Amino acid sequence: MQREIKTLLLAELETIDGVEARPSPVSGGTALFYQGREFAHFYNGHELDLRLTKKVIYRLGLTHTRGSGQHPDRTANSPWIVLSFYTEDDIERVSDLVKLAVCNL
Repeated sequence: MQREIKTLLLAELETIDGVEARPSPVSGGTALFYQGREFAHFYNGHELDLRLTKKVIYRLGLTHTRGSGQHPDRTANSPWIVLSFYTEDDIERVSDLVKLAVCNL
């Protein structure tokens, strides 16, 4: 199911004008690019590390995913946030945040 959710999320994200999924030269695996610039990457079938900006993260009250093995020591001042997605409802939430990230690039 996790791989299916990631596939559904990727299909949704690729409908955002200018966003494309391709291999990450930095993290390996799948990454999201906007106008040639990497701004997000997947760690597994259910986590996306998104460059959202610290201002937006703070304004929305977002916090680092509990239980994630990725970036356990990341500071609150980081412009990056790890987002988990497990359900179809999560696809809409993550897609909305990706759209916000694109607007802030």
